[in-house]
Amino acid sequence: MQNIGTFIIELFEKSLLTIVALLTIIATCQELLAIFDARKVQLADLLLLFLYTEVLGMVGAFYKSKKIPITLPLFIAMTALARLIILQGKEMEAITLLYEAGAILILALACLAIRFRPTPIDE
Repeated sequence: MQNIGTFIIELFEKSLLTIVALLTIIATCQELLAIFDARKVQLADLLLLFLYTEVLGMVGAFYKSKKIPITLPLFIAMTALARLIILQGKEMEAITLLYEAGAILILALACLAIRFRPTPIDE
């Protein structure tokens, strides 16, 4: 019975990841069409396309290794915060910019901590 439950959960997980990948591809196509219609590429557009690329990379990493490296969602969060800063423009309050930049710094430090953590010794 446990094997059936595990199979169902894994099937549901893979189905959701496939849906995420397909919807990300659709969103990427929609964004590219919007860029072509506007005939102008802005930094926020490029960051959004980069976010889509990172999401697809995360789905691909899961299918390849059956796990998602913790740094991938952190990179996505940093890119999303950078895009948010750009979209808010010059009208945002300085303290808000400091908070958002601080959040990016904390995420970057977390990536460094993960990158340089000691690896456990296999027994």
